Amino acid sequence: MRFEKKDILDIDSLSCEEITYILDTARGMKEISQRAVKKVPTLRGKTIVLFFQEPSTRTKMSFELAGKRLSADTVAISKSSSSIVKGETLRDTVRTLEAMKPDIIVMRHSCSGAACQVAKWVQCSVINAGDGTHAHPSQALLDMMTIQEEKGGFEDLKVSIVGDVSHSRVARSNIIGLSRMGAKVTICAPGTMIPVGIEQMGCTVARDMDTCVADADVVMMLRIQKERQGSLLFPSEREYSTLYGLNPARLAMAAKDALVMHPGPLNRGVEISTLVADGKQSVILDQVTNGVALRMALFYLVAGGSRNADSN
Repeated sequence: MRFEKKDILDIDSLSCEEITYILDTARGMKEISQRAVKKVPTLRGKTIVLFFQEPSTRTKMSFELAGKRLSADTVAISKSSSSIVKGETLRDTVRTLEAMKPDIIVMRHSCSGAACQVAKWVQCSVINAGDGTHAHPSQALLDMMTIQEEKGGFEDLKVSIVGDVSHSRVARSNIIGLSRMGAKVTICAPGTMIPVGIEQMGCTVARDMDTCVADADVVMMLRIQKERQGSLLFPSEREYSTLYGLNPARLAMAAKDALVMHPGPLNRGVEISTLVADGKQSVILDQVTNGVALRMALFYLVAGGSRNADSN
């Protein structure tokens, strides 16, 4: 198929066929990172701007590595180094960036919908690297890539997502994407961390973690996002860990070959124990590895790689 999208803004706008095509492309890209010389000339001459208005380690670095491994020129801009701190509007900032003729802007912002708005303002491609509590499409796609590698597919897989769902763009993107691909998604969290009407996205809500994790093929843990909560939504970290933390005893309730996932950063001893995070069932570092390949695939596709291949 030809990939026609200019932007990658959320999972909801991607069809099953498009998701499958992205994952297939990412598998091909993964081989590049295993070479002695981890670089190909695919995007030579292209310019990618990493416009991150929130702190990031994994996402920002993997996008930067992805661009470099495809030979693109990458430029990183943070909130503290942009004119936004001087009072410049977001629109003026991105229009200024566009005037320098980048090909792709990768954007992370604290406001939900910011990336969608920016995509309307500029002609270059925009990839959403996380906007508020709305969406984090590349994270969900790399999670799906990891699950597909380990399980072979998604149909009828039981995926349990546990943690601060209310403030998690990762949870929302995964619920939509995994459900669309045929998985059965169950979520669990304190009542204060479950959005009203979340079931409409395609998941079910478990009353307790034991029920949620039982017989699960994948257990995805989320961290408590204190920076977004405003006020603490649970009595204490100790109580939270007791009721909603993933430890070896709780993991034993899942399927014997269940995968343990986490988008990072981890709060060890709170939502996940060290024994589980570093255990044999953990694919947390595989998620990080796949993140580079997946983001290489996104760069290649929005830059017209599939269309160019077809024309040749």
